[in-house]
Amino acid sequence: MNYAQTLDFLFTALPSFEEKGASAYKPGLERIGEFCRALGNPQRNFFTIHVAGTNGKGSVSHMLASILQQAGYRTGLFTSPHLQDFRERIRVDGEMIPKQKVVNFVDKHHDKMVDLKLSFFEMTAALAFDYFAQSDVEVAVIETGLGGRLDATNVIVPIVSIITNIGLDHTALLGDTPQKIAAEKGGIIKKSIPLIIGEADDRYNEVLEQIAAANRSRVIYAEREFGCEALDAEAGSRYLLERMRDGHRYEVAPDLAGIYQRKNLVTVAAATDFLHESTPLTISRRAFVEGLRTAAAITSLRGRWQQLGERPLTICDTGHNPHGIRYVAEQLAATPYRALYCVVGFVRDKDLAHILPLLPKEAHYIFTAARTERAIPADCLCAKAAIYGLRGEAVAGVEAAVARAKELAGPEDLIFIGGSTYVVAEAL
Repeated sequence: MNYAQTLDFLFTALPSFEEKGASAYKPGLERIGEFCRALGNPQRNFFTIHVAGTNGKGSVSHMLASILQQAGYRTGLFTSPHLQDFRERIRVDGEMIPKQKVVNFVDKHHDKMVDLKLSFFEMTAALAFDYFAQSDVEVAVIETGLGGRLDATNVIVPIVSIITNIGLDHTALLGDTPQKIAAEKGGIIKKSIPLIIGEADDRYNEVLEQIAAANRSRVIYAEREFGCEALDAEAGSRYLLERMRDGHRYEVAPDLAGIYQRKNLVTVAAATDFLHESTPLTISRRAFVEGLRTAAAITSLRGRWQQLGERPLTICDTGHNPHGIRYVAEQLAATPYRALYCVVGFVRDKDLAHILPLLPKEAHYIFTAARTERAIPADCLCAKAAIYGLRGEAVAGVEAAVARAKELAGPEDLIFIGGSTYVVAEAL
């Protein structure tokens, strides 16, 4: 097979949650465990950091990978979903896995993957582990796909586990309360492996603490370890971090924009501090500061409050659940504009009753649908949004919707594009 044929096999023969939704979700570690054993358990050949959470886990993973690379370690990074290129999911020192490596892996293991009836995500995780081992990776940052307890990535035994936060998302699969979702995401906690909680919350702290206690694992609350203060009005430009135990302060200037990155910075600071103090890894202050300054550049992270144009200012963001949309709404409110135009689309399994009321009512909406069978049709979304006082128009196709927004907006206006990762991906 060539690369195009390989991708066709991956996206058609192996069920993908991104394309099919819940019907493609295959919880459990039996299949991935057996496949990894057939590969020689490559995931045991390097240190790993496991990152779960409802929001922020992608940003945290990319920042940590950049910091580790700046510290001189050969670093693997596994994330999902991708925005434009499948290979975005698997990187070593910021570089995507070569196409030929993907082809060779699928050619070699095609029959075994089919026999085991692997999901798309299970295959991708195993490919990442195998490639990292082949590439002499020293430490890899592994982001969960969905949940944690039964997620394919949970075959690893990390040196630290991180849960960024917990909110309501994928409730049909993970549970309909923060406590139930916490029980699933808390499944990444391993025996005697410390857990870092990025954002504490009385609704789920106890659940995670109980799982940690059963595993005799230390719990580290990031917000008790570090404080973070914005130093200027421009979101994401400069912050002052303070380590609580000794009052040590240092300024950081991350290249990831968005006011919500302040929460992620605290999580990353606590994780980096733990790695330096309590593991074989050594991470200097210079590596930490430089890693944050170049995180998006080194790891090619896109879609996090990313500016796509000026006059009108055009911004995209992949926030897609109530927790993420709340931060998007706060950022929109803090951004000056004459008029606001929002190009938004959502997939069917999102809780619109808790998302749509968070969006600004003064905006003019251009409702659209990305090219995925999970997308809510634009006219249907327009009708649902009207119930919550959101007014606008339906335009089929993201490209046409963005063009319509540019047609309507003046140079002093703001165009926001989001609601779904797929909408952002097509806009990019």
